[in-house]
Amino acid sequence: MDPAPHSNMLTHIHSEADLDAALKRLGEIEPRFGALVAEAGRPPLRRRPDGYAGLAATVVSQQLSTASAGAIWGRLAAAFDPMAPAAILRARPARLARLGLSSPKIKALKEIARAVTRGDLALASLADVEADAAHAALTAVHGIGPWTADIYLLSCLGHADAWPAGDLALQEAARLAFGLKARPNAKEMIALAEPWRPLRAVAARVLWTYYRAVKGREGAPVVTKILPQAQSKTTKPKRGGNGR
Repeated sequence: MDPAPHSNMLTHIHSEADLDAALKRLGEIEPRFGALVAEAGRPPLRRRPDGYAGLAATVVSQQLSTASAGAIWGRLAAAFDPMAPAAILRARPARLARLGLSSPKIKALKEIARAVTRGDLALASLADVEADAAHAALTAVHGIGPWTADIYLLSCLGHADAWPAGDLALQEAARLAFGLKARPNAKEMIALAEPWRPLRAVAARVLWTYYRAVKGREGAPVVTKILPQAQSKTTKPKRGGNGR
């Protein structure tokens, strides 16, 4: 079945009702997703706060286990309350390192803070920009790679079409779900998901849930809980590869 015009589609997943509607439409576009949901269960919504704090938490979670990311983020959020670009810019690298951040992540957090402070990265406006354009705006900042950009768009802004093609668990989930001979690389994942536009992020949620059911371990990158004090003021409750 051909997808309906994009104007008739959900562009963001802000609520459980949005997710249900998107899952229904995704199953119409590609019936195999309906079978995956029936087998593995409905994926969770998992929306997280946006803004600098949400992006920083995503950077921290790169290439780390959930437990390690949670521990580091807990120390970082407690030390910088609220989590704001100005505070990170003032912080000495040695202090950030003592909290558990690697040198590349310290550099990334500071570069992102500079971009936000200068106005080069308007985080508050990214929710209203088409997913590919928002991805390009994020990855233009040193320290934000494709994976970080896509996870931020999917989890923090709710973009329905973000597609973290470089995510290893997502690649493995696609291999298992669709009986592929080998795990697809990022380029192959982009081609694979093209027919699922503009609901690729919903497809990712389904595949991560399937991965968890089959493998018995978490597939989706779990950005550790952001402390209430560190949540972005731009977060709207009602809307409720790896980085360089």
